[in-house]
Amino acid sequence: MQNWTEYAKRDYGIELTPKQAEQFDIFLNELLEWNQKFNLTAIRDSEGIQIKHFLDSLSVVKAFPEGWAPRNIIDIGTGAGIPGIPLKIIYPDSRLTLVESIKKKARFCEHAAATLGLSDVTVSSARAEETGQDPAHRELYDLALARAVAKMPTLVEYLLPLVKVGGLVVMQKSASAPSEAESSRNAIRLMGGKLEAIIPVKLPDVDDERYLVVLEKVKPTPADFPRRVGIPAKSPILN
Repeated sequence: MQNWTEYAKRDYGIELTPKQAEQFDIFLNELLEWNQKFNLTAIRDSEGIQIKHFLDSLSVVKAFPEGWAPRNIIDIGTGAGIPGIPLKIIYPDSRLTLVESIKKKARFCEHAAATLGLSDVTVSSARAEETGQDPAHRELYDLALARAVAKMPTLVEYLLPLVKVGGLVVMQKSASAPSEAESSRNAIRLMGGKLEAIIPVKLPDVDDERYLVVLEKVKPTPADFPRRVGIPAKSPILN
């Protein structure tokens, strides 16, 4: 199989600099080492991490308008820093906030950012609902991300309050993406968003269906949202 960076160049137009390639190599080694001690990620082999974490993270660029680059990124439920850290590597001038409530994973994110020499990275262990109501984060970001965190109506309530008007939400989803997007129409509308696109993603030698569900923030989110911790998951806003 080709080196994963060749797929990034061919499929996403991303050509890594030598420094960026080195940062991805370091990140890979740190993931492998920490995975031996902690359950950071279910994917534990080098090729799996490169394809299903690194390349999958970079697929998010398919959602961006031509020539657009995010300045302020927030990644909710980031786990081991995926997809936020790979995107920070290719957009080094961006500011990145990683939100992860599991402390050992948050510690890894802090360690990884420092080891990779990434500046303007903040790691928070707050819950998504608290973050969305925090004036230091609310409607601040031009890109909010989440991957495999929750069902889409819940994710919409987590993410859209964080994005400024004109910004984007990108949710990485599996085969259920079209049906989840349909069931999220009311939540998207209430949070001030608009469904922009559902983009299929194909990874090399991976049969699973993958999609990017892209929302645009078209008006401010009402102050009532997100609701208090636990409510968006227990009582999602459905159609």
